[in-house]
Parts: sequence; C-alpha cells; structure tokens
Amino acid sequence: MEQYIIKGGKPLRGDVVISGAKNAALGILAAAIMADETVTIDNLPNVRDINVLLQAIEGIGAKVDRISDHVVKINGKGIASVDIDYEYIRKIRASYYLLGALLGKYKKSHVALPGGCNIGSRPIDQHIKGFKALGADVKIEQGMISTCAEHLVGNHIYMDVVSVGATINIMLASCLAEGKTIIENAAKEPHIVDVANFLNSMGANIKGAGTDVIRIVGVDKLHGSEYSIIPDQIEAGTFMMAAAATRGDVLVKNVIPKHLEAITAKLVEIGATVEELDDSVRVIGDKRLANTHVKTLPYPGFPTDMQPQITALLALSKGTSVVTESIFENRFKYVDELNRMGANIMVEGNSAIIDGVEGFTGAMVSAPDLRAGAALVIAALVAEGFTIIDHIHFVERGYEAFEEKMEKLGACMDKIDVEDEKAVQKFKLKVG
Repeated sequence: MEQYIIKGGKPLRGDVVISGAKNAALGILAAAIMADETVTIDNLPNVRDINVLLQAIEGIGAKVDRISDHVVKINGKGIASVDIDYEYIRKIRASYYLLGALLGKYKKSHVALPGGCNIGSRPIDQHIKGFKALGADVKIEQGMISTCAEHLVGNHIYMDVVSVGATINIMLASCLAEGKTIIENAAKEPHIVDVANFLNSMGANIKGAGTDVIRIVGVDKLHGSEYSIIPDQIEAGTFMMAAAATRGDVLVKNVIPKHLEAITAKLVEIGATVEELDDSVRVIGDKRLANTHVKTLPYPGFPTDMQPQITALLALSKGTSVVTESIFENRFKYVDELNRMGANIMVEGNSAIIDGVEGFTGAMVSAPDLRAGAALVIAALVAEGFTIIDHIHFVERGYEAFEEKMEKLGACMDKIDVEDEKAVQKFKLKVG
C-alpha cells in the first residue's frame, strides 16, 4: 500500500500537460468492441480504471494490443463470451458500459454490478428503462445484470433524470438497433459528445450529442477507426484549483477551454487570474481569494467532480462560502479530513458551509474517494509542514502520474510505501 507525503508551502509554477479524459475513454473502450475490425485509440490516459477495463475486454476474447501507455488497438471479432463477472470489474463504475455495447452487438450481455467510489447512490434505473424501451429483457440476479433481446428496435426514450452513464449506454445499444432512436433529456457532458463522435467514426449515425435531444439511426455494423480522446476537463480543473490555492502561476496545456468555462468563471469570480488560449489556460493566484457560493449541476453547470477541489480552495478564502451538492448525496466525506488540517467547514444536509481560514497545517489524512483525494493533495500543498495521505489508490483511478506532474510544477511531493519505515525520514531529509 502506498501513500503520498507532501511538504506544503511552495507555489506551483510552470506548465502541465493534461491527459486524455478518463470518463470519455471508458465509454470509447466499451464502444470499440462493437466492431469486428481494428480500432486504434490515441490519447488514452494511463490510469487504473482504464487498465481494469482493458483487462475485462481482453478477458472476453477481444484482441487488445497496448501499443504504448497512451495508444491501444482493439479488435472485437474474437469475443467468445458476454459474461463479465471478474472480481476486478466490480471496482469500476464504468463496467456497465459493456452492458450496452454487448447488448447492441450480440443482443445479450451479462455483467457484474459496478463499483467505483462510494460517493452516493448511482442507480441504474435509467439504463434499464432505455434497454427495455429498445426491446430487451433485463434481470438483476446474484449481483449480475443480464440483458437479452430477439432484436433491438429504436424507440423514443425520455430520461426521467439527466444521466451521463445511461445516455452513453443507450447510445451504445441503439446504434446497431433497427430504425430510429430519440433520447430526450440526454446528458450534455463533453464525454457524451466524444463517445458519439467515436461511434460515428466507426460508421454509426448519431446526431445531437451535446444537446438534450440525441437522434440515432441504427446501422447494420460498425467498422474500424482511428480516434484521439479529448483532454480531461476534471484533471485540468484540479490543476487550476491547485495553482490558485498555492498562489502559483501554472499553464495548463492540452485542454479545450470551453469545457472549463464553469470552473474558470468561479475562479475569476473569487479573484484568480485566468487567461484562456487556444488549447491551454493559465491560472495565476497571487493573493488570498474571496468567497462565493457554488452549486453542482449537470454540464454546462459546475461539475460535481470538481466539488471537493473547490471546497479545499474556498476553505482558504476570505469570508463564508457555501457549496451545495445536487448530484451525489454522499460527497462530503472528505470534510472531516480537511478540518483535521485546520479548515472550518460544517456540513448541513447537501451543503457545506465554509468559513475561510488563513492556512492549513499538515496531518495524517485518508482519501475517501477519487476527487476527495485530489482535494486533500491541494490542501497538503498549501499546508504548513508535512502531510501524509492514505488510500491514494483512489486518486490513481483517475489521475495519471499525479505526483510526477505536481513535482514538475515544484511541489515537494512523493509516493512512499507504507511498509518502508524509513521512507518518511528520507523524504524529510531530502526536502529539508
């Protein structure tokens, strides 16, 4: 088991290159198995969730050729099974995309109920509703979801709630269905658009992705393709918050600035300087920032995956801020850890009331989930003294070479083995 050890107090300076979007990549990898020809995917993030999904895809018979850390070739022709009951697939939420992909291609699928971070209830009722509307029978038995259909027929599907996962899954299943499918109240996140663009590059007929109405005309089959995944807006946002919190000056490269508008707007509102370029943003935090109110919303609103990071930043800002979580009900578990570092945050229902403090002090803390872990890293970079963060496997689910990128920006940060009793002492001697 590994931990991060961080000595705070140094402003982040320099440039950082953002990896491919994890959430887009997971949907795209599932879609790739729907063709019987080779698909080449570039700008793939080298993170745990991606590697687990590739293992699962290879396990059912697809050919997976990892050309490099960021390029993979996949051919789904050799798939011999639609049963995915590996213990490791339960660790990631996006395993459910294999339901839609296999159902679309083979008219049946049998996949273990998904896992991932425990940040609240993430029901799959909208996925099931969509599959049933296309003509599939769906059963949940003994921790598995099974779908089966004689044939799939397009339909008009209205989503009761905006769901990224269900929108992608219904797109996957319906692109090989007979006739037309319309998804109303669809999610509009950038990775929805990326998955749709990828499917279209394979010969699908999908229009309207990025709006709340997606129209799909079923095709007979999908073919090979070469595709590059969009940059990760959440990784970019995390480095933007870290730059502002440490009063640094960071150029965040390989981004699509439009995808970051909600994050940029809040940073500017509280007093940070943000410069937008064609494919990068520069964040300068040269002073203590002001307070604000934040409410998480589906895209293009403020992303729930950035809620812990901005809470860590606002805990250092002047005055009282309120952060309201409207997507997941269990996403404030990290607040106790921030308070151990000196933050003054009180959770009431689905809101965190934050009284800004002048600074944090280092402590032993534990990451309860992926984005909370990133927030604790931001707090540690600011804190006086040394911070040790446990359970960093959560962070590695979604951030590629996180400590290396932070170190390149000047952070005093390292990854150490829990069982190495001298590791902490070595780090302290190294950084002084």
